Amino acid sequence: MRLEQQTVGDAAIRRFDYEDATTFVADIGRDGAVDVVGDTAIVITDDDQYDVSLPDGGEPTAFMNNGVLTIEVKG
Repeated sequence: MRLEQQTVGDAAIRRFDYEDATTFVADIGRDGAVDVVGDTAIVITDDDQYDVSLPDGGEPTAFMNNGVLTIEVKG
């Protein structure tokens, strides 16, 4: 497993690389939203928008639970 970290607004987004998947996790708050378009996740927090590059060729799944954003890319 490899861990990287970057920021989305005030929140840290962590990237975990595994053999068969990559997972991004960030606490963006209950008012946040996400949409995945191709190999980019568009993350919206308050009035700001951030683009997160996802690994090419994978199948991304994004979901929110209690303000925590999780994006899983398998493949």
